Amino acid sequence: MKPALFEHVNVTVSDPKKTAAMLVDLFGWHVRWEGPSKYDGYTVHVGTDDEYIALYALPKQDRPEQESYYRTGAVNHFGILVDDLDAAEQRILKSGLKTHSHQTYDPGSRFYFHDHDGIEWEVVSYA
Repeated sequence: MKPALFEHVNVTVSDPKKTAAMLVDLFGWHVRWEGPSKYDGYTVHVGTDDEYIALYALPKQDRPEQESYYRTGAVNHFGILVDDLDAAEQRILKSGLKTHSHQTYDPGSRFYFHDHDGIEWEVVSYA
């Protein structure tokens, strides 16, 4: 059996366009689609031609504890694979974000940062 491939994840953020712009700038991704979505919300799909993150927001987040679509940042972290860890970190630092928890382990190296919603991003390289 051919293994399934990961295509996308959907996360609630405060401002999908702002988060998408950050990801485009930091990782060279592009916006694949954007428009109205569930519960009168708005979604931006950002990533590559093969994988993406769906960034979702409600017009007003008034029920944060009811279901995942109402919880901003309801994930532990997203792992982003890059070829050049140092160059990626320089872009992140230049954008005003702080990096932390730098580690080298078998088989690679990584660090983390938090965005404007408090979502944690792991940046890893096996190069």
